[in-house]
Amino acid sequence: MPRILVSTLWISTLALALAPVMLAQEPAGNSQSTQPPTEPQVKVNMLNVCSPSAEEQKEIAAALARVPKQPLFATDFEISRGRSTLSDMPNFLQPGQSGHVAGEPSVANYVRIRREFSVQALFSSVQYSFSNDGQNMVETLVLHVRDPKDLIQVSLEDSASAVTSSEAMLASNTPASRVRLERFGKPSVALARCVAEEGAPPPDQSAYEPLFRGASDELANYRALLSVKKIVPEELAQIAGESKPKTGSKARTKAAPVPEKK
Repeated sequence: MPRILVSTLWISTLALALAPVMLAQEPAGNSQSTQPPTEPQVKVNMLNVCSPSAEEQKEIAAALARVPKQPLFATDFEISRGRSTLSDMPNFLQPGQSGHVAGEPSVANYVRIRREFSVQALFSSVQYSFSNDGQNMVETLVLHVRDPKDLIQVSLEDSASAVTSSEAMLASNTPASRVRLERFGKPSVALARCVAEEGAPPPDQSAYEPLFRGASDELANYRALLSVKKIVPEELAQIAGESKPKTGSKARTKAAPVPEKK
């Protein structure tokens, strides 16, 4: 009986010692099946919005030069207004720019104006939008290319603190603070006003003043062409009126029941 116990213990010890060798000699296919699948590679393109390269500056200048100054609009047009809940950072508030973004979603009133170009030019349509979330007012002008091969659209933006009215902002012709080119099959090209980061001097963007000035001129031109200064305040007033309770109608209250006489 003692011999049997010793033999069983020796066989178990031998099996444990040979286990790593047996596992190492397993076929390659079995070992690969136990490995976790490799995750797909993700390529991230970072835009240098504060100091684009010389080639990117040429592309921005060429796109701005092709924006029609006196376009012929088709008879079709669209004017819309509404209210939208913003849960993400606005487009104009990108890294390197200042602005206050609350932790909770904010509600913005917006107005959009869209016109079609009637001739076979580079651009097929233009869309202007104005939004106000109670802290920031944003203007965006987007021109869509008719037959996108390299360039898809040109976007111009500006922003201001909502300490004043929309009429005052539109009347002052707020200068453009951001230019963005969406390209087909290529990363976007962008230029934005950048402020100083903590402990660092503000970036020198004097070389890009002609581009900012050209974008500001286009914004001012299309404010006039689309009658923005008249339409936007009127549409925003309609949104404000819809959110207020109607006057002249009093709420009806149910009278308390009169106790019956016994």
